[in-house]
Amino acid sequence: MKRIGKSWIAALFSILLIVGTLPFSALAKGNDYDYSQYSEVDVGKDGMVATAHPFASEVGAEVLRKGGNAIDAAVAIQFALNVVEPMMSGIGGGGFMMVYDGKTKKTTIINSRERAPQGAAPDMFLDHNGNAIPFSIRSTGGTAVGVPGTLKGLETALEKWGTRPLAQLIEPAIKLADKGFPINSVLAEAIADNKEKLSRTAAGKVFLPNGQPLQEGDTLVQKDLAKTFKLIRSKGSDALYNGPIAEALASTVQQFGGSMVPEDLHKYNITVDEPIWGDYKGYQIASMPPPSSGGVFLLQMLKILDGFKLSQYDIKSWEKYHLLSETMHLAYADRAAYAGDPEFVNVPLTGLLHPDYIQERQKLISLNTVNLKPQAGDPWKYESNMANYQQTAQPSDRKNGETTHFTVADRWGNVVSYTTTIEQVFGTGIMVPGYGFMLNNELTDFDAVPGGANEVQPNKRPLSSMTPTIVFKDGQPVLTVGSPGGATIITSVLQTILNTFEYGMELKAAVEEPRIYTNNINSYQYESGIPAGVISQLNGMGHKFGPNPSTIGNVQSILIDRQNGSFKGVADSSRHGAAIGINLPGNRK
Repeated sequence: MKRIGKSWIAALFSILLIVGTLPFSALAKGNDYDYSQYSEVDVGKDGMVATAHPFASEVGAEVLRKGGNAIDAAVAIQFALNVVEPMMSGIGGGGFMMVYDGKTKKTTIINSRERAPQGAAPDMFLDHNGNAIPFSIRSTGGTAVGVPGTLKGLETALEKWGTRPLAQLIEPAIKLADKGFPINSVLAEAIADNKEKLSRTAAGKVFLPNGQPLQEGDTLVQKDLAKTFKLIRSKGSDALYNGPIAEALASTVQQFGGSMVPEDLHKYNITVDEPIWGDYKGYQIASMPPPSSGGVFLLQMLKILDGFKLSQYDIKSWEKYHLLSETMHLAYADRAAYAGDPEFVNVPLTGLLHPDYIQERQKLISLNTVNLKPQAGDPWKYESNMANYQQTAQPSDRKNGETTHFTVADRWGNVVSYTTTIEQVFGTGIMVPGYGFMLNNELTDFDAVPGGANEVQPNKRPLSSMTPTIVFKDGQPVLTVGSPGGATIITSVLQTILNTFEYGMELKAAVEEPRIYTNNINSYQYESGIPAGVISQLNGMGHKFGPNPSTIGNVQSILIDRQNGSFKGVADSSRHGAAIGINLPGNRK
C-alpha cells in the first residue's frame, strides 16, 4: 500500500488534484442528483461501500474506483455525510473507526470519542435541589457539548493508512455543500421533528428558511459549511482546533451555558486502541472496547445466548424473543453498573466475559418465567483489581440517540467499520454561526447523577454504545456490521450476527429481520413484522411490549466471500441507504 508523505511533492500533488476535484461518476452536474439509481444490496469483485445515504456511498465508491483504498474512501464518506446527513454526524462530533489493515493483518481502532471540557463538573446535570435536570433540557444546552474528535480521527487514519491527501478527499463534500442537493424524506422528517430545537440557533437559517422546514426534494445549500471545509482543505485539523473556528466554537458553547474554552480544543487528543475480541461458533469477533460498552456486552450476550441453542426455536418464536429479552436485561444491568472510560475507572472486562460468570448469568434465565428484578452481577470475583466507584441510580428519561454507521472494503484486503455521531438527531441543535456545522450533545451520555463509573469528569470520555464490529474466520475478515441507535446499537449488531451465524440467514434478510430492544423490565421496543400473537404471549408472561412497533437501528454490513472472491453489501431499508460494489475490468489485484 503506497502512502502519501508530507513532503512538498505531496503538497503539490494534492493541489493538482484539487484543481479538477474528485468527480462523481454517477451523479449529475449541478443539483440534478438522482436517488432512484441506487440499491440497498450490491455485489462487487474489487470493493464495496455501504452507507445510510446514496450520495455518500457514491462518493466512497468513486474513491475506490480511482485507486484509493478503504480508509481513503471512509474519510471522503464521513465528510460527505456531514453534508447530506447533518443531523447524524460530522466534524462537531466523534466516533470509532475500526480498520483491518490488509497488509499487516492487524485490526486497530481510531478512537475519536468526544471529551468533557476542563470546566465540566460531576454535578453539572443536577439542579439546585440536587435532582437531575430533565433530559430535554440538559441535552440542548452548552453543557452537553463534548470537545469534538471526528476531524482529528480522520486525519490520524489517513496518516496511518491513507494513500490520498485529505485535501482531495474533502472535495466532493465541498461540492455537495456549496451547490446543494435535494434532501430525502429522512432528512426532511428530521428537520420537521426538530424545528423548535433548530430555530433557537444559527441552524434555523439553514434548515428553516423563512421559518419553515425544508421539504423532501428541496435543495439544501450549506455555504458556511462549504467555507469551513475549504479551510480544512487548506489547513487540515488545525483549522478546527486552533484559530478562529476554535474561538467561535467555544464562544458558541458558552453562549448556551457551557464551559468550553479554546484551550479544550487545542489539547484534544484521540487514542489508537486495540479491539476487544471474543469467539462465537468458530468465528472471531473484533468489537469496541471501553469507553464504548458495545463490544464487551455484545460478546457477553452472545456467550449467554450460546448456551440456549437459540436456533432450535423459530426465528419469530416467543421463545427466541423471550431469551433475547432476558439476556438483554442482565447485560444492560451490568452495563449500567460497570462501564465507563478506562482512563478514569476500572472496567471488569475479564470478569464480565469469564466463563464462570457467564454461567452465573445463564442460570438466572428460565424459558418459562420472566426475571422481574434483573440486577448487575459481581464480575469482580474474577478480577485482580476492584471498582473505584459506586453503583448509582439514574433517571429514566434519557432518549436514545440516532447516529450513522458505514462500512468499506477494498481490493487490497483493507476493511473499515465506522460508527460516527453527534448523539441525538441534530445533536444539541446548536450550529456554530458562520461555520455551518452542528454541535454534539454527547456529554448527556454521562450519568446525570454522579458517583458511578460514568460520572462526568474533566477530559473524560462519556460511555458509548457504538459497536463497529468485524467478524473473522481463520484470521480473515468475513463480515462487517454496525448500527446507529444509542443504547439499541448493541442489540442491533447482536441480532444481525445471530441471524447470520446462528440462523444461517442471507445477509439482507439478516439485516431486515425485525429486531427487539429492552434494557430493563419497564422499557421495550420492537419492530413491525413480529406476530401479534407472539407479542401477546410475551406480555402474558410478564414482558411489557407496547401496542406500537418502532424502528430500531440502521445496520450497514458487508459480507466478504473468500471462496468466490466477492463482496456483498447491504444497507438497511430504514434510511434509504445504498450499497455500491466495485468492479474494475482487467484490474484484479
